[in-house]
Amino acid sequence: MGRWEPGADGRLREAALTLYLEQGFEQTMVADIAERAGVTTRTFFRHFTDKREVLFHGWGEVQARSLAALEAAPQTASSLELVAAALDAVAEVIGTDPPSVRRRQSIISAHAELREREMIKLTSMSDALAEGLRARGVDALEASLAAETGLAVYRVAFGQWVLRTDDSDLRDLIRIAWDRLRALTGSAETTEPVG
Repeated sequence: MGRWEPGADGRLREAALTLYLEQGFEQTMVADIAERAGVTTRTFFRHFTDKREVLFHGWGEVQARSLAALEAAPQTASSLELVAAALDAVAEVIGTDPPSVRRRQSIISAHAELREREMIKLTSMSDALAEGLRARGVDALEASLAAETGLAVYRVAFGQWVLRTDDSDLRDLIRIAWDRLRALTGSAETTEPVG
């Protein structure tokens, strides 16, 4: 395949995932990924800033879709309903290729540096959701609480989803996590510190 042919970014992502699983993330160099994908290292750097970023490709789209869903939600929606709409959009993007996401996540989970980068991406999403809520008139404290709560729900549901071997829908697991959270917070138990 010629180096100028389209689809280099997809080939680079697939080559990187395969190599990370075959020989390890640390042992894989950008040159290895480029060679496996049939492109030059220069082409690699046209698509990705570094070998870590291959694993987070598309994050901008995920965040943009979540914010678009938040903005499109009815004006009467509560802050948590707005965040739930945003997370549903996230799940639509992330949940389209479960095997690939599970492979990717196994690599991230095995490396502290990658887990840290993933947390930075999730924090930026939480900040963006909180900003989107504030733009809709939600006060700052409630916006931050709703966004952080939503990200906690997402992380729990996503963590369960990547461990499953069936064809579960990520959106369904997010909805189940929201239901559990509502049951938890609606209980008669106190939320006051004990002791």
